[in-house]
Amino acid sequence: MDKTQIYNKPWILQRADPYVVKADSGKYYFTASVPEYNRIALRCADSLLDLANAEEVEVWHKHEKGPQSMNIWAPELHYLFGKWYIYYAGSDVDDIWALRPYVLECTGNDPMKDAWVEKGMMKCSDEDEFSFRAFSLDGTVFEANGVWYYIWAEKVGVGKQISNLYIARLKNAYTLDTVQVMLTTPDYDWERFGFWVNEGPGVLKNDGKIYVTFSASDTGVHYCIGLLSADENSDLLDPLSWVKNRYPVLESSSERVVYGPGHNSFTVDEDGNTIMVYHARTETEIVGDPLYNPNRHAMLMPIYFKNGVPVFSYDNV
Repeated sequence: MDKTQIYNKPWILQRADPYVVKADSGKYYFTASVPEYNRIALRCADSLLDLANAEEVEVWHKHEKGPQSMNIWAPELHYLFGKWYIYYAGSDVDDIWALRPYVLECTGNDPMKDAWVEKGMMKCSDEDEFSFRAFSLDGTVFEANGVWYYIWAEKVGVGKQISNLYIARLKNAYTLDTVQVMLTTPDYDWERFGFWVNEGPGVLKNDGKIYVTFSASDTGVHYCIGLLSADENSDLLDPLSWVKNRYPVLESSSERVVYGPGHNSFTVDEDGNTIMVYHARTETEIVGDPLYNPNRHAMLMPIYFKNGVPVFSYDNV
């Protein structure tokens, strides 16, 4: 198959917030938000492209009532502290915007077949009086110099509220070891269409640097991807260690019929090339409630590096 024919086109239909991880075994795993927002499902394949046709297996279903009974969003599959974990957000059918981050732990080494157990809501450190008290979602984890970190989005303020990105060190896979530190807030006009939003962090490491992509603005055509960067050996809990790009690194393209690119993850293909997995729409007009319109599709974009810095371009083919 000519891989260039599948880049920046719908790859897996109606799967928003896509996450792909390549395990040490060489197998690829895929998960994403499903249109019903009622379950977490995984796919597994021997190659990246084969995930599109792989069987989808439900590994967890929402509760009937109470916490985790509504809006099951943005699951991510990670291997850390010697086990597989899934990070996701969920709300309450009686309070649909009471979004909080939750964690599942796999009881074995096969995330497709072994049982998953709930570890509950993500826990903040004892000194932290703020984290996960309000609308919180899009948790992801990464390792740097043997230390694991958790990054997530959380809303603050009044009215429409503002969604910021925060970081903290992990004590274990479901408990923070430090108080939150704010990485970014919507400073610029391209982050403020419809809502003031920074969300959906994705982590990429290259040449001694850590890059964090994030999504900005509402989920229509103005949705776009911004970028933060820091030296891997810097104090990653110091906001001054991070630099934020003045402009988005990826926006809608009418020429490519890609609208609202956002909420991405990174993986590598079988040849070791860096691939960004993101979602986008192929139409500018959204029918019905944008939140429940299912037409956000998972897409792939190869990422090249220029002087060690990632290049995000629809021409990367």
